[in-house]
Amino acid sequence: KSKKVDEKNNQNVEVPQNTEVTADDASEDEKNLDNDVAEDEIKNLKDQLLRTLAENENLRKRTSKDIEQIKKYGHINFVRDLLSSVDNLNRAIKAVPKDRNNLEEPIKNLIIGVEIVLNEISSTLERNNIKQINPLDEKFDYNFHQAMYEAENSEKEPGTILEVIQTGYILYDRLVRPALVGISKKNKEKLDKKNNENN
Repeated sequence: KSKKVDEKNNQNVEVPQNTEVTADDASEDEKNLDNDVAEDEIKNLKDQLLRTLAENENLRKRTSKDIEQIKKYGHINFVRDLLSSVDNLNRAIKAVPKDRNNLEEPIKNLIIGVEIVLNEISSTLERNNIKQINPLDEKFDYNFHQAMYEAENSEKEPGTILEVIQTGYILYDRLVRPALVGISKKNKEKLDKKNNENN
C-alpha cells in the first residue's frame, strides 16, 4: 500500500496496490484444502465404521436369537416322529383287558413293562417342555384342535369337544401336533322348535 496526501483534509490516505500472491500464500491454501479433504475423509471413515459396528451388532443379535430358536424348537421334527410310537404304546395299553387276573404271568409282566416305558417317555416329554393337549369338554380352538366330526348334542354348548380321538402336543408355545377331536353342534330338533316358537 502507498500513502497519498489528501489535499482537502491535509491527511495521508493509504491506497491499496495490486497484491501479488507469493509461493508461501499458495502453499498455505493448498494446506487448507488438503486439511479440508482429510477432514471429510475422516468423517466418511467414521460414518462407515459406525455403520459397520451397528451392522455387526445387529448380526450378533440376530445370530443369538436364531441360536436360541434352534435350541428351543430344533428338535420339533424328532418329537413329531416320536409321537407315533407313543400313540402305539397307548393303544397297546388300552387294548389290555381291565381284569388282568386271568392273564398269564409273562403277559402281565410285559404289560407292566410297556406301562413303565410309556410313563418314562411321558416324563421325558414333560421335562423337555413338550405338553399334551387333551381338551375333553373344552371349547374348540382351531389353533390347537382339529375337528374330525360334528355331532348334535343337547347337553353341551355348540363347539364343545365331545371326544378326543388323538391327543395333541405343544413344544413351549409352538404346536407340534393338533388334537384330533369331535365337537358338538346345535341340536336340530331344538333349533327347529326354537324357530317355530319365534314364528
